[in-house]
Amino acid sequence: MKAAPDAQRRLLDLQAVDTALNQLAHRRKSLPELAEIDTVSRELSALEDERVRAQVAVDDLDRDITRFERDIEQVRTRKDRDQARLDAGGALREIEGLQHELATLNRRQGELEDAELELMEKRETAEQTLNEIKKRISDALERRGAAEARRDAANADITKEQEFKTQSRGPLANDLPQDLVQLYDKIRANTGLGAALVRAGRCGGCRIELYGADLNRVKAAKPDEVVRCEECSRIMIRTNESGL
Repeated sequence: MKAAPDAQRRLLDLQAVDTALNQLAHRRKSLPELAEIDTVSRELSALEDERVRAQVAVDDLDRDITRFERDIEQVRTRKDRDQARLDAGGALREIEGLQHELATLNRRQGELEDAELELMEKRETAEQTLNEIKKRISDALERRGAAEARRDAANADITKEQEFKTQSRGPLANDLPQDLVQLYDKIRANTGLGAALVRAGRCGGCRIELYGADLNRVKAAKPDEVVRCEECSRIMIRTNESGL
């Protein structure tokens, strides 16, 4: 393939734009906020598991406390009924039986109230744990929201730069021979770099120094001949800096 030396040199301008676009794409994928968002999201997932377990613990205690309250109320109702019967008087055997049952009910009520108090203390601790987890979730959500806002702002800046670079690329590529641009694009798609400056006898793509037959081949090539590197296949752009 042949192309005017000036057209070949302008491939470096096209490559500079494409390199900038690649860097912007890489920058978008490697924003520090992405890693932060991922870390906080995993933290939130773990915290949500903790919250569910803590909520279940509180709910279980609430259910147990409700059951104790119901049992205590039943004992109180039974005591009131027995006390009413005792106050009404009756046979000595019946009175003794009622007094014995009231003593038993008082002990039972005390045991139930002590157990209920213990559960209520446990519930207070469990609720405190649940509230602490909710606070940590709230803090994590705030941190993730801030990171997402920074990510979105950075992406907006990158998009603006990409649009500017893309707009400048079109006229530049259209002003070059299309067969040269097609070759350049094909090489760039495979290697990430379509054209490279030869400087001081070294290919700017693979950084390998030219020597022997390869050096003679490049030296002998006419200025309008499109020369490619034997090692990396990039189009080698020759200028006064090439040392050939």
